Amino acid sequence: MLPKNIQEENGFYVFTGGPGVGKTTTLLALSRSGFEYVPEVAREIIREQMDNKGNALPWKNKKKYRDIMLRRSIDSYRSAREREKTDILLFDRGIPDSLAYSRLENIPLSEALEDEIHKYRYNTTVFLFPAWEEIYRTDGERKQDFEEALRTYEIMADTYTKLNYKIVELPKTNVEDRVKFILNHLNL
Repeated sequence: MLPKNIQEENGFYVFTGGPGVGKTTTLLALSRSGFEYVPEVAREIIREQMDNKGNALPWKNKKKYRDIMLRRSIDSYRSAREREKTDILLFDRGIPDSLAYSRLENIPLSEALEDEIHKYRYNTTVFLFPAWEEIYRTDGERKQDFEEALRTYEIMADTYTKLNYKIVELPKTNVEDRVKFILNHLNL
């Protein structure tokens, strides 16, 4: 049994991995099949900061960027808990991604922030998208090279595993086959 201050949602599934590995594309395909999903907050933050000439960007102020990302991820989780219940809700990244980003960038976490990361739990099954060089592309918001994308994937896997999540790695295949793979793991 979880301690009292831990909140766990069995219908909340996280889709995570490094950048540019097909998470959002797969989630969009699942949404066309009727699944609801919560978009990732990272790109939204980057767009806002760039539009407002802010410095909370992964290539400027990584700590400030991480802090906003963590806060918004927690807000997304809380908002999802307050909405009308659906059996399954998919998340494009989860709160532990902020911890993984902190590890990747060697940004210390306060004890309070670490408690927040551990407080909100998703379904124990986490869908991990592997680094896949053939589909990887950079853009105005995604500036990491493939080596950093690979390191991100490895740290994501390690972070979620250490938080007692069960990793299900997606195959490197087309979107339709990835959707079938996910539905099979969800027993749908």
